[in-house]
Amino acid sequence: MKTLHRVETHTGLSLADRLSADRLALFADISARDAVETLSNHSALIDAYIMDSFEASRIGPKMDFIANPYAIVALGGYGRAEQCVHSDVDLLFLFQKKVPSAAEELIREIVYPLWDLKMEVGYATRSIDESLTLAGEDYEILTSILDARFICGSSAVFAKLREQFRRKIISRHADRIIAWLVDRNRKRHQDFGDSTYMLQPNLKEGNGGLRDYHTLRWIAMIRYDVQQTRDLEFQGCMSHQEYNDLMAALSFIWAVRNQLHLAARRKCDQLYFEYQHTMADVMGFPASDGQTAVERFLGALHNRMSFIKHQLQLFLYEIGYNRKGKWLRKIKKISTMPGLHLDRGQLHFDSPEAILVNPELLIQIFEASAELKLPLSREALRLVREFDYLVNDAFIRSPSVRNAFEKILLTPATTFNVLEQMLNTGFLIRLIPEYADIADRVQYDAYHLFPVDRHMLKTVYTIKTFGTPDSPCPEELCDQLFPRLKRKKILLWAALLHDIGKGRPGGKHSATGAEMAGEVMMRMGYASHDIEPVVFLIEHHLLLVKTATRRDINDEETAVACARVIRDVNRLRMLYLLTVADSCATGPKAWNNWTAILIRDFFLKISNVLENEELAAASAVNRTNKKIRLIQAEAGAATDEKDLKALLTEMPPRYLLYTDVADILSHIRLFRALGDEAFAWHVNADTKNNTRTVTVCAKDRPGLFSMIAGVFTLNNINILDVQAHTWRNNIALDIFTVEPPPDLIFESERWERAAQHLRSAIAGQMDLSKELALKSTPPGPADAHVSIRPNRVEIDNKGSSFYTIIEVFAYDCKGLLFRIADAIARCGLNISVAKIATKVDQVVDVFYVRDAHDGKVDDPRRTAAVRESILSVLPPCPKSTDPL
Repeated sequence: MKTLHRVETHTGLSLADRLSADRLALFADISARDAVETLSNHSALIDAYIMDSFEASRIGPKMDFIANPYAIVALGGYGRAEQCVHSDVDLLFLFQKKVPSAAEELIREIVYPLWDLKMEVGYATRSIDESLTLAGEDYEILTSILDARFICGSSAVFAKLREQFRRKIISRHADRIIAWLVDRNRKRHQDFGDSTYMLQPNLKEGNGGLRDYHTLRWIAMIRYDVQQTRDLEFQGCMSHQEYNDLMAALSFIWAVRNQLHLAARRKCDQLYFEYQHTMADVMGFPASDGQTAVERFLGALHNRMSFIKHQLQLFLYEIGYNRKGKWLRKIKKISTMPGLHLDRGQLHFDSPEAILVNPELLIQIFEASAELKLPLSREALRLVREFDYLVNDAFIRSPSVRNAFEKILLTPATTFNVLEQMLNTGFLIRLIPEYADIADRVQYDAYHLFPVDRHMLKTVYTIKTFGTPDSPCPEELCDQLFPRLKRKKILLWAALLHDIGKGRPGGKHSATGAEMAGEVMMRMGYASHDIEPVVFLIEHHLLLVKTATRRDINDEETAVACARVIRDVNRLRMLYLLTVADSCATGPKAWNNWTAILIRDFFLKISNVLENEELAAASAVNRTNKKIRLIQAEAGAATDEKDLKALLTEMPPRYLLYTDVADILSHIRLFRALGDEAFAWHVNADTKNNTRTVTVCAKDRPGLFSMIAGVFTLNNINILDVQAHTWRNNIALDIFTVEPPPDLIFESERWERAAQHLRSAIAGQMDLSKELALKSTPPGPADAHVSIRPNRVEIDNKGSSFYTIIEVFAYDCKGLLFRIADAIARCGLNISVAKIATKVDQVVDVFYVRDAHDGKVDDPRRTAAVRESILSVLPPCPKSTDPL
């Protein structure tokens, strides 16, 4: 029932001013009122304005209402009486016959004052016949008429439209209209992404947004003649509890949308980072349990949107559509499992009593779902929730329950995800109670797109798609390894639990999660030979990605160190597959082409060490000598043998050991081309990996590395990796792996310009600091609102036998690498290796350095000075607005 929320003192106010005052009063205490009531009251206020305007109209009496009666009709969200703060107000001026010319004057009277109030009002003037014709041609207009609601005028005109609309259009073309709605829904999800997981969800158009609810409602209106949302329960489209849960979810989303409109001061359905702290505050979410207020708010929002998404999916399946929108055949085959049966392509329990007799039916129905690739019916889902109290300690310890769950884990993946259904019903949490602490747990950063629970299920799904055309993460090596992998259940258990430790704040989640995983598997009756490898994989699931992106993988010492931890080739393969799937399931900032190359190459190096069972140092001298002979042989007769031999003696042993023969020969040619020039460089395009390798040969000088880095930044060339070598004859070879320049059509011109900039910088004719300052941008990306972590500098003298490793954690900005490299050079240190990685919202620049005497920086006072020097050049952190 609508309750007008009107200001009492309206004397002397125009109808529009009265509406404005009423709306302000309504919005003033919006937080204290139920969202459904707010939407209904807002609609009622606009109704009152339109009815009063109609009654007071000067042009109305001049129109022949008897000969050509008309009605004013609300459409869209306004028609549903779901009017959010700044949502559009859509009106239809509906005439029984032809639209008279005087209608324009009526619109000026009613609509124009609303525009003066800055309200977004859209209107149409049509006859009944025109409305029916357009609805048959344009389904966007059709859906607006489905939501149509009479406001004032001739109710008979409105009733005639509704009657003819259902008889001439809905009844004749119901299947075609529903097919269009389903297809449009699928395309919309592709355009807007899955809002239940996106960092900046679209409350209306995304997957799980309000449009999913609208689609469900429209189809129910077409199929079952539903008139009001409440009728979804009365017509059997959902249970009483599901209806209540739907309204609770909608009320929460509407409340968020209203507050978002007020914060943005306009219609806004995208929950941008800049508004999320405000939304968490006004929605009453404090920080607790190791989570920020925003993380708790987004977790609650994702939970509601996920519910709406799954209600639509279930409804579509029940009326004969699968998730791709095609008709399903009626399946009449009865399952052989006692207590379960199939009906219309869905799994059912024979009766509630059957569950009481055999509680293991609760997991067997999910096992059947995985095997048959068919979902549970709505009634079966309800019964799983109702009887989940039967999942007790004895149930969990049962060998047959364990075997059934293993079958679910091992069943090849399809687009139908059984584990997700288990999570949505709460059954997975009953089976693995540790999942309760990470359910809908959002990680508020620009790195993780998914809540922790969904991320782990997505990791399992990704692994099971390796070697299939459906893989969301096509990696040829993964496609080769997974089908041949022994004991796949170990890997899948590790994937299912690898981030479970994030539910217990404090300490490293990988170590905590490994301990928790051991408890879970022991509770389910697994033996130690199954538990130990799962625990190992979880404890070390970040080992490969952290080492590959932050350490020098060309140094075999790095591969040897990891090999000593892993010890087993099959374990290494599982760790690699888990690393790839985990990164893919995290998001594009965790997994990209360059990261894939680094991890794959590092995996192959470790595998080589494990399979050959020898350390690189043992054969280093022999390998170096063999390489020198190959260089001399391939250099050919045109090369002066004595000159080549002398040049080879200038090359440091480490360079000879880890650089390919073809690259060394290329470097020699580049050195000979140097002559008296300031530098010589060669740009090599790797089209397969979409990278460029830029080899710079120059006489070594202080700050050369930082100059090159600054020139690349100045020309918008993104650096991925650097290897720096200095020969004994004071020749520097800096090998940069970079992304291609932004405009590939003019790539050669960009490289020529960069070369000129480098010449000017080396000659002292260009102040790179000044030039970069002119291009500088504030620290942090557009999503820096997400999570704030302080800048820090870590100095490690244990990770390498020959180098000090400096790790710099900071927010990215133009010229950051140049600033850091310049600070390192001013400390009298030489950079041999540089790695550019990402850690959540920060970049991590890693440098292998030595001092002028080729020694480490291990004096405490000097390391402190280096740390302070680097910190002084880092851009300030964005301000945090949401402390824990």
